[in-house]
Amino acid sequence: MFLKAGGDVSVTGTEHFRVSVTQEAVPVSMENPHLQLSISSTTGLLETLKLKEDGSKHSIKVEFLCYGTTSKKDKSGAYLFLPDGEATKCSPSQPAVIRVTKGPVFSEVTTTFTHVTHTLRLYNIHGVDGQAVEISNSIDIRGEFNREIAMRITSDLNSKDRFFTDLNGFQVQPRRSMTKLPLQANFYPMTSMAYLEDSGRRLILLTAQSLGATSLKSGQLEVIMDRRLNQDDNRGLGQGVLDNKITANSFRLLLELFNSAEGAPRENTTPFSYPSLLSHISYMHLNHPFMPMVTSLDSTLLPSPYSPLSSPFPCDIHLVNLRTIQSQEEKGGPSEQAALILHRKGFDCSISTKNTGLLCRTTGGKIHLEQLLTELKVISLIPVSLSLMHQSPRGPTEQEINLKPMEICTYRVQLT
Repeated sequence: MFLKAGGDVSVTGTEHFRVSVTQEAVPVSMENPHLQLSISSTTGLLETLKLKEDGSKHSIKVEFLCYGTTSKKDKSGAYLFLPDGEATKCSPSQPAVIRVTKGPVFSEVTTTFTHVTHTLRLYNIHGVDGQAVEISNSIDIRGEFNREIAMRITSDLNSKDRFFTDLNGFQVQPRRSMTKLPLQANFYPMTSMAYLEDSGRRLILLTAQSLGATSLKSGQLEVIMDRRLNQDDNRGLGQGVLDNKITANSFRLLLELFNSAEGAPRENTTPFSYPSLLSHISYMHLNHPFMPMVTSLDSTLLPSPYSPLSSPFPCDIHLVNLRTIQSQEEKGGPSEQAALILHRKGFDCSISTKNTGLLCRTTGGKIHLEQLLTELKVISLIPVSLSLMHQSPRGPTEQEINLKPMEICTYRVQLT
């Protein structure tokens, strides 16, 4: 279904789809086994989100804003962000075109603005992918002058002046927005996620690319998606930011509830925070998607499937890498050893885990490598430094690996 206020929409290539085009304001909604979204019929942007787990309805609105640059001598450039005040709504030059697509695998709403093509998608499955709203933005500001475009998510969470961003994708740091500081001083790097929370809920924005994020008001989360600046900021580059391309941004929006069994309301005063186990897994799905490959060969000529693992890795352990180590011989072929790098993620146990669709379990950081492998046997397992240069003074370890939360460990492993 296509929606557009005024004017006609030309639709081609629809021989396999049932298509309707309307200029009337009709309600737009999407749902899957976990979520139900209400979307504006005039803007195509998210307005409310309903959790089917408990039937609760939450106000979550998405909008796109634009920042200009100050009129003072020093202006925004490649290294400086000096806005001319608070962001203003990006005024489109023509009405938005809204495309609503529904099918058995996923449902999505794509809205085309002047500078942004915005897509909301829900996967119609019971697993991890069905728990979050997938957001895709395609930004094109190549014809703009001193413009920075941001996506703002406004919710009914009472987060006050506190929000959270990650440090290099490894741990999460509490942040506080301060009105006494310039607006730009409240922006922080967001390499993997940012979130807001109050006493009962947490709203998480997972990202597939590094961006700048802030929360200037209670319940708001704002992300800068692209910048086009026409002047040099006198910091060494010698030119403005004028090499813009059409930029793709991918996110997942996840709303989680704290366990009611925790008793007293949570106090937002802790100096640290951890994502939930579900948000860790959703982030991995976003940044490490499956890669389908197509072949024209007869399926009978393909090799039989090979599964080296007897069971999945524990939910909180990420296999960062498993690769062969180069031989020290003159020709430099592969040696008999491999590098095994594991990362155990720290997670918040106070988040509700009902109906998350997780198909794995946690083991307290313990992995018995030989029991995990189907046809391979472990001859040696030696803990080493992350660079593989230095061996641990403990020497070879037993077959069971013990990882502490937030720890990355590297091993030289020999398999047969």
